Amino acid sequence: MTHSLFISDLHLSEDTPQIEQGLTALLKKEGDIDRLFLLGDIFEAWIGDDDDSPLTLRFADTMTRVAEGGTQIFFTRGNRDFLLGQSYLDRFNATLLGDSVCVEVAGESTLLMHGDLLCSDDVDYLAFRAIAHNPEWQVEMLAKSLEERRQLAKHLRAMSKEAASNKAEDIMDVNEATVRTVMSEHGVSRLIHGHTHRPCRHPLQNAERIVLGDWNNTTWCLRERDETLELFEFKL
Repeated sequence: MTHSLFISDLHLSEDTPQIEQGLTALLKKEGDIDRLFLLGDIFEAWIGDDDDSPLTLRFADTMTRVAEGGTQIFFTRGNRDFLLGQSYLDRFNATLLGDSVCVEVAGESTLLMHGDLLCSDDVDYLAFRAIAHNPEWQVEMLAKSLEERRQLAKHLRAMSKEAASNKAEDIMDVNEATVRTVMSEHGVSRLIHGHTHRPCRHPLQNAERIVLGDWNNTTWCLRERDETLELFEFKL
């Protein structure tokens, strides 16, 4: 029996110890897990794999214990932790996935994404994303000191929150035409993603789009057990 978990949008920071505790509780409750898929924005901000903050060390320790229990761990970068690299994941033997990847889930080829690329109406964000994913920009960013990067991350988070407060709700949701195009390009009838913080299972024509939820006062998780998929929540 295959037992997999799919989670995203924890936005871990030193200000949210309850979310770390919720993650630990979830993993303990689920017991033996074959695969753990972390689909982006696991961290509120990621300033580089050389970050020596207590949070990054605690998370690596937690994931090491999970991996030592026989769980395969996979990580997709989100819009908050886009600088995360394989060198950090090597600490707990995890695999870095691309922006979109197809894996077998519940007996069916399934497309996994963070979800930000599906929000094609948010042109301002996509313009910033193009800059932030430019290798030259990233090299320049990572050449700065850790303290400089921490201050810049705070600045970018503040700008992001202000920008989001001035956008219409539908702009920050997925574009349905983009969803259909992406699923068609990958030849799949199931898509799992996060990013929008709108957990739901959306039936499509002969297909399904499953949206993971963000972690705040509750935890959201998609569980695979053989041929069964369940999207569920529980209080932190």
